[in-house]
Amino acid sequence: MQDVNSILTDADENMEATMLFLDESLAHIRAGKANIRILDGVKVDYYGSLVPIANVATITTPDAKTIAVQPWEKGLIGTIEKAILNSDVGITPMNNGEVIRLGIPPLTEERRKQLVKQARHEGEEAKISVRNARRDAIEQLKKLIKNGLPEDTEKDSETSVQKIHDKYIKKIDDLLMAKEKEIMTV
Repeated sequence: MQDVNSILTDADENMEATMLFLDESLAHIRAGKANIRILDGVKVDYYGSLVPIANVATITTPDAKTIAVQPWEKGLIGTIEKAILNSDVGITPMNNGEVIRLGIPPLTEERRKQLVKQARHEGEEAKISVRNARRDAIEQLKKLIKNGLPEDTEKDSETSVQKIHDKYIKKIDDLLMAKEKEIMTV
């Protein structure tokens, strides 16, 4: 019986990891308002090693259309500015000598539609991953029948896997709807 529980737990953990990955992926899609998470992927050369901007500066959103980056060391302003320019953020930083400001430009309707399409693609990839976790769990349960697991227990376990699957698919759909609403809100 412990084997069945460990299979269900593994499937749940895999699906939860997929949700976390999707949440992280969607956070990097710029939705027209300031969000400090769009800088998460930007690395800065800090004394020979690449570190996230958050490790060398304070990042804030003073208003809905601006991100402010204040380096802890003034000498890093140029390095941070170059890192942002070279990244795929797509925003030109403005530097006043102490603080780097990123003005978030309003999105065009066409760009909003592209971002919604990108978000849906990320969501579909997550759904595929959840389905794969379900399939793997069911295959492992079917193998347990050969090792003496009663068929009715296996069928009940398959139903449990399906319920876990349905729960995560609904979470993905809810997350996508919220992101699409955020992107399409002007």
